[in-house]
Amino acid sequence: MKKDFWKRYYYDYLESFISFLMPPDAKKHDYTVVSDVLGNTRDIELFLREIGKTMPKDGRLVITQYSALWEPILRLASRLKLRTAIIEQNWLTMLDLKNFAYLAGFEVVKSGTKMLMPIYIPILSFLLNKFLANIWPFCHFGIFHYVVARKMEICATDQKPSISIVVPARNEAGTIEKIAGELPELGSFTEIIFVEGNSTDNTYEKIVETAEKFKDKKKIKFAKQSGKGKGDAVRKGFEMATGDILAIYDADMTVPINEVKKFYDAIVENKGDFINGSRLVYPMQKESMRVLNFFGNKFFSLAFSWILGQPMKDTLCGTKVLWRTDYEKIKQGRKFFGDFDPFGDFDLLFGAAKLNLKIIDLPVHYKERIYGTTNISRWRHGWLLLKMTIFAARKMKFV
Repeated sequence: MKKDFWKRYYYDYLESFISFLMPPDAKKHDYTVVSDVLGNTRDIELFLREIGKTMPKDGRLVITQYSALWEPILRLASRLKLRTAIIEQNWLTMLDLKNFAYLAGFEVVKSGTKMLMPIYIPILSFLLNKFLANIWPFCHFGIFHYVVARKMEICATDQKPSISIVVPARNEAGTIEKIAGELPELGSFTEIIFVEGNSTDNTYEKIVETAEKFKDKKKIKFAKQSGKGKGDAVRKGFEMATGDILAIYDADMTVPINEVKKFYDAIVENKGDFINGSRLVYPMQKESMRVLNFFGNKFFSLAFSWILGQPMKDTLCGTKVLWRTDYEKIKQGRKFFGDFDPFGDFDLLFGAAKLNLKIIDLPVHYKERIYGTTNISRWRHGWLLLKMTIFAARKMKFV
């Protein structure tokens, strides 16, 4: 009875966590789960390579394997008949799991450990496994490792996916024509979509004028948003888009416009599924980011890296690029988080992480505005961002 009691709680927890890692609408072969198997596998690299052959190019591999740190405790449990006796296991650390995955043609998207109490003790098991197991330094001592990985596919060099670049614009009349004229032509076609958002200047009129001026040179669409906030404008623009790739470029032009090509190259070359701009690497122009904003961005980058299980240096850079097919999946899964983000950055990042997309930081140069003033209120919006971060931690970390 004790043995069954041990197994039931551990495997119920394991099954629940694996289900959390997989989107509820994932198709049959989208995810391959290898749970507590590699410890008994004679040739792990070959085993994973064979699995890779059966997976679609955008499939995900989920590996769980109990931690080698727990081996002495698990052996004792077997002697006390609290756990089924097993044969000698491969001694696998997290580094080993990642290395085997890499050798077999997979790239790790996220990883971590879970569960500190593998048997059920009322209240104590809940507190240890849901909360303490996710807090440093205890997050390094979970009973099992987990790894989510994607296949590393090399894209054909002759592929030229099209791109739609959404430019949300509120009180940015002075940059519209410059953006339309200087955005580079990429892929089979480049589509520019201006979405004006309740401006008090002549931004919308400037967009209409610019679209007419460039009608024979550029593919330009435009609209007025019906709601409020940058997130609403971006979602409207994405709905209008026809390109294979979706991009966001902020109308303040604080990211040099020629660096948009770097984002296109990174996603086409399969460096990641979601390319996220990072302003916190290269030196900034003097007035481009206020000191409090800088430290706020640092805080949110650390919080996001912890919550999402992927390293991230800058969560609030306006330049982001992803495949349109992946955005459709993010949109379908939006009910998991709800419509809570007026900025749009967190909505996309949370959605991408929930789908186990590989998020890659792409360092950009960051310069001063050339027109107007920022639409961000550091205190009011900072408090809102903090509340969204806490909300995301409850939904994605403490599970």
